[in-house]
Amino acid sequence: MKKIREIIVVEGRDDITAVRSAVEAQVVQTRGYSYGKKLIDTLQLAQKNRGVIVLTDPDYMGEKIRKDLDKRVPGIKHAFISTDLALKGENIGVENAKPQAIIEALERAQATLEEAEVEFTEKDLRAWGLSGGPQANERRKKLGKALHLGQCNSKQFLKRLNAFGISREEVQEKVRKIDGQ
Repeated sequence: MKKIREIIVVEGRDDITAVRSAVEAQVVQTRGYSYGKKLIDTLQLAQKNRGVIVLTDPDYMGEKIRKDLDKRVPGIKHAFISTDLALKGENIGVENAKPQAIIEALERAQATLEEAEVEFTEKDLRAWGLSGGPQANERRKKLGKALHLGQCNSKQFLKRLNAFGISREEVQEKVRKIDGQ
């Protein structure tokens, strides 16, 4: 399975499952149109480091989300699945599309296909006090805020560090700030 370099934005949890059945990718959800500044900040960082592809449902709400994200996160790419490929009964959505339709939509959006790379490891997290220690959760929380990655457990944190293309130097700089150096 190929990995998509860009961060893929979908509307909901079922869409994430559908995308991950087709490609290996970091996928974030908008949860409809109710997203806020935190998601926009995350997407702006992702756009700077890796790129962003929006893959929303081919309906009114999906288009509304696309237009809003396009204004707020300049330069993002758009992947489209046609209504007939996203239709199941009366339900229209990315979650109904077959893996091949998702792959083709991402290819048309000129997604960057690459072999999976791992910049950071569990060893890095332990060295920075982000895993395995009594203060690890609090340190992850602070670093997650500084890097716009959010709060999560060490496994998810590691996944996000690698997916968002954050440099080792940037992480080390933020860790030093957390340590007060």
